Amino acid sequence: MKISYKCDYAFKTLIELALNYNKGVVSIQELARKGDIPDKFLEQILLLLKKGGFVDSKRGMSGGYFLTKAPESITVGDVIRFIEGPIEPIACVGKKDYGECKDFKSCILRDVWNQVYAVTSLVVDTVTFAELVRRVEAKRKQGKEYTYHI
Repeated sequence: MKISYKCDYAFKTLIELALNYNKGVVSIQELARKGDIPDKFLEQILLLLKKGGFVDSKRGMSGGYFLTKAPESITVGDVIRFIEGPIEPIACVGKKDYGECKDFKSCILRDVWNQVYAVTSLVVDTVTFAELVRRVEAKRKQGKEYTYHI
């Protein structure tokens, strides 16, 4: 699994929106500034996140973006799979039969890749944006700067 800048910026955007959940909208300018994201790239990311049902927007002078779901219901894995695709380290993982590989049933490495997938899934599918908000708030209470780069 490799995380692109697009996904990294999507995480930054969603964390900022999660920090402001139920507090109103966040302008695209503020999202770009706080996430250090180029404006044009952020517009593309927000359109993508909107298409995925993660965010919506409010038009007008006091417009901006907001989460469409509670931060507790959005996992890191949801975002990775939506933007990057499957998290399996190799195509045969999780399959009962895979005709593309003649060594499918006897491959020693397949067990390793299944373990990598299981552990990765456990992490990305249990960390929610509510948890990430708690981490940011804990850093703030300690008076520390927080970042969320991948």
